[in-house]
Amino acid sequence: MPLLDVQDLKTYYSTLRGDVRAVEGVSFQVEKGEALGLAGESGCGKTTVALSLLRLLPRAGKIVEGRVLFDNSDLVGLAEDEMRKNVRWKRMAIVFQGAMNALNPVFKVGDQIVEAIVTHEPEVSRKEADERTRKLLQMVGIDPSRASHHPHEFSGGMRQRALIAMSIACNPALLIADEPGTALDVIVQAQVLRLLRELKTKLNLAMILITHDLSIIAETCEKTAIMYAGRIVEYGNVVGIFKQPLHPYTQGLMAAFPSIRAARTKMASIPGQPPDLLNPPSGCRFHPRCPYAMEVCKEKAPELYEIDKDHFAACYLIAKT
Repeated sequence: MPLLDVQDLKTYYSTLRGDVRAVEGVSFQVEKGEALGLAGESGCGKTTVALSLLRLLPRAGKIVEGRVLFDNSDLVGLAEDEMRKNVRWKRMAIVFQGAMNALNPVFKVGDQIVEAIVTHEPEVSRKEADERTRKLLQMVGIDPSRASHHPHEFSGGMRQRALIAMSIACNPALLIADEPGTALDVIVQAQVLRLLRELKTKLNLAMILITHDLSIIAETCEKTAIMYAGRIVEYGNVVGIFKQPLHPYTQGLMAAFPSIRAARTKMASIPGQPPDLLNPPSGCRFHPRCPYAMEVCKEKAPELYEIDKDHFAACYLIAKT
């Protein structure tokens, strides 16, 4: 059994105008020690998927259908008390987007990590938690003496590292990193990604990396799922998808990245705008922007077709070939 098996997940947000269908029928698997990259443009539902897995959705959000099997236990039906005590942080942790604002500014960084440990592991004394915190900070490249400092005394990269230390404080099996490079310069971003790769190997961590940057996924992950307007349009092995992107949306994303080796050319773009998820288009949600759209694309949403081993794409054009 995979460590995580998400089956037909549907998450909606209730508004005065109706339900926003933020995630619509998403399915994927993550094995132990494996990294999955969840990619797509802003607003496609990546973060909603992560919040759904941890059941941390805002009040307006609700999982309306689907299963989230984690260690063969369905988290969707699990009691909130059980989620808080035995799943969040202990078995599945998240590094939230935006390191600048994720730490409480009035408490010392070390105290915040200690609090996370003693809250989820009551049997651990505060002294033991303090010793573990110092080791965690050293593991992520921060001098343990900085545990007594406040967040404003840390740089952006150090705050991100401190958040990663906090996320692995209870030795989870799965770590979700939501845009870990946000607001960081490229040098610091590279250092953070290298740290995540090292921790994944050292701790045998499974990881879900959420990003809109495909180059980060190519460097960090074994599998990737490309999302568009709440649905996965292509899914599979990173090497296979990067060598031969099959879905028109994936091809558009790849074409939008400049090559450092090829001759300079005008940047490609995908015409049109993402759909309104209050009233998404019928059929394939990408068809209003797709240069290859057919009549069937407007009538019925395509399933994920297995084109090659560990390579799936949701496109009627691919199915016909």
